Amino acid sequence: MTNLELENPTAYQQKLDRLLGDRDPLVVLAETPRRLARLVDTHTAAQLRTRPFDGKWTPNEILGHLVDAEWAYGWRIRHVLCDDQPELHGMGQDNWVARQGYNDYEPRALLEMFTRLREYNLAAWRLATPEDLQRTGLHNERGPETLGLMRIMHAGHDLTHLDQLDRYLDAI
Repeated sequence: MTNLELENPTAYQQKLDRLLGDRDPLVVLAETPRRLARLVDTHTAAQLRTRPFDGKWTPNEILGHLVDAEWAYGWRIRHVLCDDQPELHGMGQDNWVARQGYNDYEPRALLEMFTRLREYNLAAWRLATPEDLQRTGLHNERGPETLGLMRIMHAGHDLTHLDQLDRYLDAI
């Protein structure tokens, strides 16, 4: 979790909502694999493994984080959809990235993992009814979140990291 997520979870949710703006979250979620593929296609593995700023992730580690986030969102979507007000757990994203050694992965392999998970999760999002989007889970760090809010956050999370990737690759 980022400092903003831990210090003010509502501010984090609002930040992701502002990033999304008037865009359809399903469109943003569907576009992300193509946008990531363009980055992987136009940069070498060495570039993607370069740390542009001390103490920050490499672009490859950001790809790994997106794989983890996609896996986590998939679990949360289905947990809220299928169970009544389940408890949802956050993840120690820095530990997840570091301990899985994402900088050593091939960028294309990370892209493939992300793309397959995204296809699976988009299928669930597309089947969600308006009533489903009102179902709520209780995030252990952010409090109650409806599926509708989670979908906005999911798309906003993509936009955050796509912007981060662009900035980091420009700096390399």
